[in-house]
Amino acid sequence: MNYLEAVPAIRRIDSNRNDLFAIDIVGEVNSADAENLYGLLEAACALHPRIDMLVRLTDFDTADWSETSPQTIEQGRQMALANVRRCASVGGPDWTRRIRAELQPEQELRYFPAEREAEAWEWLGAKPRKST
Repeated sequence: MNYLEAVPAIRRIDSNRNDLFAIDIVGEVNSADAENLYGLLEAACALHPRIDMLVRLTDFDTADWSETSPQTIEQGRQMALANVRRCASVGGPDWTRRIRAELQPEQELRYFPAEREAEAWEWLGAKPRKST
């Protein structure tokens, strides 16, 4: 299966807040998914100069960003540092410790185990919208 046939591993989650960028990461993430993520993040930041994020890892397997250009990765990192106020990571491995040192003093990052997802939404003052 090539990238054009694969189901995207990164999917937006609708919420009751326009300035919340919420995503679900499912299974294996490849370079095409990384490019998609950065495009979605760029669009969210264009609409709202300051955003909150929720990153939910569901059955997360691996991430292979080897074909993602270093410039794209750096642009995404800079965008997040400039625009994200709070970020809740839900489920999967706790990756927050690795990037905490890069955050600005006013940025907040918290990890929530999968069974405490409701607390993450509450911390961000948001609720997911039910899909129809």
